[in-house]
Amino acid sequence: MDQLTPQTDRLHALLGSEPLAIGDLILTEVLQGFDDERDFEQAMKLLTSLTVIELGGQNTAIQAARHFRTLRQMGITVRKTIDSIIAAKCIESNHDLLHSDRDFDPFTKHLGLRSVV
Repeated sequence: MDQLTPQTDRLHALLGSEPLAIGDLILTEVLQGFDDERDFEQAMKLLTSLTVIELGGQNTAIQAARHFRTLRQMGITVRKTIDSIIAAKCIESNHDLLHSDRDFDPFTKHLGLRSVV
């Protein structure tokens, strides 16, 4: 079932007009949600037509930990390590993040993550 959101509308508007990328770990999270093989294959073909960015690595891991610690010192709990990694990579690479996850709000408010809506 298709669910239209401001983020899906924005994605549709950006497709074909702006360079878009997907993180490798995000690709994993999306693809593992498919039960049907045909849907999996179609989604894989579409998503890998975007630039796939490796999110990990030593520098990103260290920066993600720094961001996590900074937010924790502010009394903010980051619930998922992957969110810290995604945010750190976007911040260090100067990428905007299209999302609908409130868990990224502290990274935007306090650490300079740029969000697209």
